[in-house]
Amino acid sequence: MGNIIETKKISKKYNGFLAVDSIDLNVPKNSVYGVLGPNGAGKTTLISMLCTILRPTSGMAIVNGYDIVKQAKEVRASIGIVFQSRALDDILTGREHLEMHASLYGVPRDIRQERLDEVLELIALGKKADEYVKTYSGGMKRRLEIGRGLIHHPKVLFLDEPTLGLDPQTRENIWDYISHLNQTSDITVLLTTHYMEEADKLCDEIAIINQGKIITSDSPRNLKKELKADTITIKVDYPDDFVEKVKELNFIKDAFLIDGEVKLMVESGENLIPAVVEFASNEGFPVKSVELEHPNLEDVFIKFTGSKISSEGK
Repeated sequence: MGNIIETKKISKKYNGFLAVDSIDLNVPKNSVYGVLGPNGAGKTTLISMLCTILRPTSGMAIVNGYDIVKQAKEVRASIGIVFQSRALDDILTGREHLEMHASLYGVPRDIRQERLDEVLELIALGKKADEYVKTYSGGMKRRLEIGRGLIHHPKVLFLDEPTLGLDPQTRENIWDYISHLNQTSDITVLLTTHYMEEADKLCDEIAIINQGKIITSDSPRNLKKELKADTITIKVDYPDDFVEKVKELNFIKDAFLIDGEVKLMVESGENLIPAVVEFASNEGFPVKSVELEHPNLEDVFIKFTGSKISSEGK
């Protein structure tokens, strides 16, 4: 099937600050590929380079067979972009938005109406097409933005934090729509997100990015499987001391202190909770609460970075 996006040591520096640090990325054709990381990790900068909005400081990238620097025009013609900041005009209708972008992207006049109707059906806005955007819900606006990015039949659709600011129900609706789009269209979707559940549900493969670097990449299932561990979260007095003390237990694979809670990586955690609680009590660390979780992407991120994704500032 091959890769539709490939980067080699691509970097971007701002006034001495390395926002994207020598990233290698391989995105298979017709996949949903996620770049997962906290705010400020370099996700938007990376996408901006791949979309030719920003020029790399060093390294190179190929999108749909075109070099992002030497063949920027060809790259732009073969991609669609939906950035996290909204860019809709409330006094235009949905159809007018799509017509304007069809014109900007050079969709031939003789097929333009057919393409507009096709996209309106795809984004389920046919009945609202001639209503002003100011009457649209948040989810409808997001679908319109995605439709706008699809109007010229792009090979790659870039979605930067596609469900940021949406309520949980609308977010799930957008997830379902993105999955349907990928399954029914000849299109690759590259999305950035800091939502663990979004990456887990949507993506065939995920690259975890932190402080401008790709830390690891694989399918969500393989990343979680790699941990081979459950997580016991325990609240005790003096957690700083306890996180060091508990490492004496030979069944503890790793221990982290996150937001005042001690997280223990273990195998078959349900069988080990009594031993952990007894150890804590015997060592003078009264247990306030204890929880067991099976591996998820949050645990993967913690393993590689030592911090929660949500603890990063914007």
